[in-house]
Amino acid sequence: MTMTGSEIWTVVHGMVFGAIFLLGFSAAIYAVYSMKAEWLTAEGLVKQVKIIQLYLWGLALSVWAAVLSGAYIVYPLYRLTPPTGTTDLSTFPKFLLLASESTAQWHEFGMEWKEHIAWFAPIAATVVAFIVSYYGPLLTKKVGERRAVMIFFIFAFGAAAMAGLLGAFITKYAPLH
Repeated sequence: MTMTGSEIWTVVHGMVFGAIFLLGFSAAIYAVYSMKAEWLTAEGLVKQVKIIQLYLWGLALSVWAAVLSGAYIVYPLYRLTPPTGTTDLSTFPKFLLLASESTAQWHEFGMEWKEHIAWFAPIAATVVAFIVSYYGPLLTKKVGERRAVMIFFIFAFGAAAMAGLLGAFITKYAPLH
C-alpha cells in the first residue's frame, strides 16, 4: 500500500498530532485533579507538578501541531480548485463534496465548523499549561482554580474531539489523494 504526500499529511495531522492530544487528555485531566496537597508530601508534590507541567505543555504542542498542520498543509490541499472543464473531482475534495446535494452539507456545515472550533483547543490547552506552570504547587491549595482549569480543559477536549469527528466524516466522503 502506498500513500501520497497529501494522504501522509492527513494521517499525521489527525491520527498522530490530534490523537496524541485526544488520548493524552484523560491522563492530563486526572493529573490536574490529583494535584492535592493531602495526597503527596511537599517534596513529592513539587516533583509531581513538574511532571504534570511538562505533560500539559507536550499536549499543548501536539494540539498546536494538529491545528497548524491542518490549517496550513491539509486544508489548502482540500480547497484546491479544479481546472476548468474537469469532470473527475475525486482529487478535489471540497468540490467533490459540493457537487452533490447529499454531501454539500459536509463542507458547508462540517468544514466551516471544524475551521472555527479547532482553534479553541490549542488556545485552551496552552492556557491550562500556563496556569499550571504559573501556579505550580500552589494550585494544590486552590480548589476552585483547579476545578476551573479542569472544566476549561474539558472544553478544549470537546472542541478537539468535535473537530476530529467532523474531519473523519469529511475524509470518509472526500479523501485527499
